[in-house]
Amino acid sequence: MGSALWAGISGLNASSKELDVIANNLANVNTVGFKSGTTYFADVLSQSISGGAGGSMQVGRGVAVTEVQTQFGSGSFESTGNATDVAIDGDGFFMVNDDEGATYYTRAGAFHLNSSNMLVDVNNYKVQGKIITNGVPGALGDINLLGAQSEPTATATISLGANLNAATARNGQYNTTQTVYDSLGASHTLNTTFTRTGYTSTVGGYWGLEASLDGNGAVLDIAQGLIFDSNGKLYATYTGTLPAAPTGTAALVSEVGTNYSLDRPGMVHHSASVVVSRAATAGSAWTLGALTDYPYATITSSITGGEQTVKISLDGSDNADITFSGTSATFDSNPGSLTFAIVNTQSVGKRDITIDLSAIALDGNATIGVNGDVNWDMLGDDALEITQYSSASVIRAVTADGYASGQLKTLSIGQDGIISAFFTNGQTTELAQLVLSKFTNPWGLNKLGSNLFGETVTSGSPIQNTPGTSGMGALTPNTLEMSNTDIATEFIKMITSQKAYQASARVVTTQDTIMQELMNLKR
Repeated sequence: MGSALWAGISGLNASSKELDVIANNLANVNTVGFKSGTTYFADVLSQSISGGAGGSMQVGRGVAVTEVQTQFGSGSFESTGNATDVAIDGDGFFMVNDDEGATYYTRAGAFHLNSSNMLVDVNNYKVQGKIITNGVPGALGDINLLGAQSEPTATATISLGANLNAATARNGQYNTTQTVYDSLGASHTLNTTFTRTGYTSTVGGYWGLEASLDGNGAVLDIAQGLIFDSNGKLYATYTGTLPAAPTGTAALVSEVGTNYSLDRPGMVHHSASVVVSRAATAGSAWTLGALTDYPYATITSSITGGEQTVKISLDGSDNADITFSGTSATFDSNPGSLTFAIVNTQSVGKRDITIDLSAIALDGNATIGVNGDVNWDMLGDDALEITQYSSASVIRAVTADGYASGQLKTLSIGQDGIISAFFTNGQTTELAQLVLSKFTNPWGLNKLGSNLFGETVTSGSPIQNTPGTSGMGALTPNTLEMSNTDIATEFIKMITSQKAYQASARVVTTQDTIMQELMNLKR
């Protein structure tokens, strides 16, 4: 008779605990990263009644709550537009450390930078990840972005596309300027002047090229400049001396199959030579071969013995160095002079100007303090070319690299957990990478409040890896994972639990009535 009372009371307790779980789920319906709980029940040990004839003679003793299991299904994703908000699409937990170094686990990716530029969660616990140095992630630790800035980079290349008016009078000029940066990030103005130096019926247009770097006195005078022939092609000549051609049938044995070179005078950094060979047949003429260092050279002249001048065309590029020292400039060891020229085989010539200021640093007096090179690349692609049409001189396109130093402007977090920084100078750098953890038995984790979970013996040790790898979920940036509480489901559970509570209460009141009747028997 008493077991009914205890069974009813156990039902009241169990239903009450389930209502507690349901209430907690509903209360956290808007909690970021919250994982709802589900209550599981089991019957209590039954009492066996003696004297049964074959069938079961057991009477249950009620119900007990066996487990409140956390449901780790994903909640809905909500876009926030906050660069440091991130959600896990799949398995895994973020790791955060408190001030004592204890590690906790959370699905709530509402992060921000604190006053020390440390990436932290809403509890001010430090988010764990790997700092990236020179593109390589380091050891696991706090993500401290203090001092993150973009170092200045000196201008290395300027590509210039322009048209130089073919009708420009002798000594006529066309000027253009471009901002460049030294290795300290200070900006300077590169002035480039094209000067029409002459014209011949066989050669075409001569243009001199002069460049100067703002106010430091370094003038780069490229004497030969740009030479257009009558067909609109850029070209240059190479001069050298070969042995005289043999007469009769008696060939000089030493010359048969021997290579000679026509070298451009003054070439220091790039020694270009026209390879000239004597054929193996005695008495034959000289033949022109390749241009060394330039496998795609085309030679447009025929030659014989003696002093030679040949015209070449190149499907490539050439570089020469201008070296700054103090306030002077030398070009291939010859002050102010161009020691080479090349020909572009296209019908319209084109030139790129490449400026290498990577080794130049300017002091407070705006004078060049150390040596550096300026490289002029004389060919380019179709988008950046120098032409000579009978139309107004104009700069069509200018591209330049190099930039000043930059301060941290904003962050972004990629699907792979890479934290990229955007700086005020327009540069982007990878700073760190988030690391996730997962557990063999996540249901064994201990709920600690504040959206945190703690490791237990039941959960097992954490397995760490980067997002999107080894079973870890990928990250969804600018997004938060909301609570996975299903309101409709919880209301159904609440109604069921209410009815169960009412039924258990009726059992208790009924048992109480029976007890009262039993007490009345004594009267």
